[in-house]
Amino acid sequence: MSEGIQAPRGDILLMVGTRKGAFILHSNPDRRDWRLSGPHCAGSDIFHLIYDSREGTGHGGTLFAAANHMIWGPQVEISRDLGHTWEQPPEQPRFSGHVGPDGVPGSGQTVKRLWHIEPGREAKPGVLYAGVEPAALFKSKDGGMSWVELSGLSAHPTREHWQPGLGGLCLQSIVPDCQSSDGMWVGISAAGVFRTDDAGANWHPTNKGVRADFSPNPLPEWGQCPHKVLAHPAQPGLLYQQNHCGVFRSDNGGAEWQDITEGLPSRFGFALGLHPHDPETLFVLPEDEVLGTDVGGGQRYVTDAKFRIFRSRNGGQDWEPLTQGLPQKNAYLHVLREGMATDSLDPTGVYVGTTNGQIFYSRDCGESWELLIEHLPPINSVEVALVA
Repeated sequence: MSEGIQAPRGDILLMVGTRKGAFILHSNPDRRDWRLSGPHCAGSDIFHLIYDSREGTGHGGTLFAAANHMIWGPQVEISRDLGHTWEQPPEQPRFSGHVGPDGVPGSGQTVKRLWHIEPGREAKPGVLYAGVEPAALFKSKDGGMSWVELSGLSAHPTREHWQPGLGGLCLQSIVPDCQSSDGMWVGISAAGVFRTDDAGANWHPTNKGVRADFSPNPLPEWGQCPHKVLAHPAQPGLLYQQNHCGVFRSDNGGAEWQDITEGLPSRFGFALGLHPHDPETLFVLPEDEVLGTDVGGGQRYVTDAKFRIFRSRNGGQDWEPLTQGLPQKNAYLHVLREGMATDSLDPTGVYVGTTNGQIFYSRDCGESWELLIEHLPPINSVEVALVA
């Protein structure tokens, strides 16, 4: 099946990007009974699927998919009716002019994959951003129908020294600054976190205090490998990141970072979730990494094969494992960087999707967990929203 959904205002949407298309689940706010729609954009590897409910997006909001097709390549897919119909904008994110092999102006370069789509601010409902591989940032001012490259990042003086992570040189976190109409952070694997204060014309690295254990200099100005970067909407300047080398917190907009990994069983992990109302509550999923001899090989699954979500209620000073309802034996499960989301209900719901095609969720801020669905294709991303 691939038809869309009929969901009244206030229902909860769970948007799932997988290696074999997108899926949409919805429920009323009690979050007990879920209905499934999909696969949408079948045949595409959906790295990210989001819902935009801002004014001007149309009745019911708009879905945007970062789709990567084996034949047709990377495409933004748009649905204005909750998945019943989809369209491709006439202009896709594409490098303008000539860009060299490392993204530096010089010779031709193409967008290899779309990684992340992020709605802009409430005051500008037509603005969206897209992060791509090789690492670059694109902006749309017309609801995704056309895109322009913010070339100040592509031409950054450090660009020629950026190195790809195991998943490629990807821009996978886009974080608009709620205090500044021209401010934004991006996370790039493996180049670090960069900030702009002038709407993308100029960028500077903001990685002080963030480890890069794989580098000869373990605390470089840039060259770190952030896996996920989020800002808390209720406390301006508060950022968290799950990095290749630990979990970090910044209280001053990324100018300095504090290592808050102590108490976790591993420094490595991908997933990160924030409580929408409490800036001090966050969720992570520690994993182990032991690389194999083949490219892409090695061990990447939850530490000790125990599926434990760790929660901190004091901004990372202390951590507690959340295990009730989660597999604690022979759980060789892996969760990617977009694989965790939190809803805005009370109590907060937490959702985690695995590359085995399972979604575990909690309706009580992590105290207890249930299996929402299984046997989906490998899950790339999980997002949650309320129907507008």
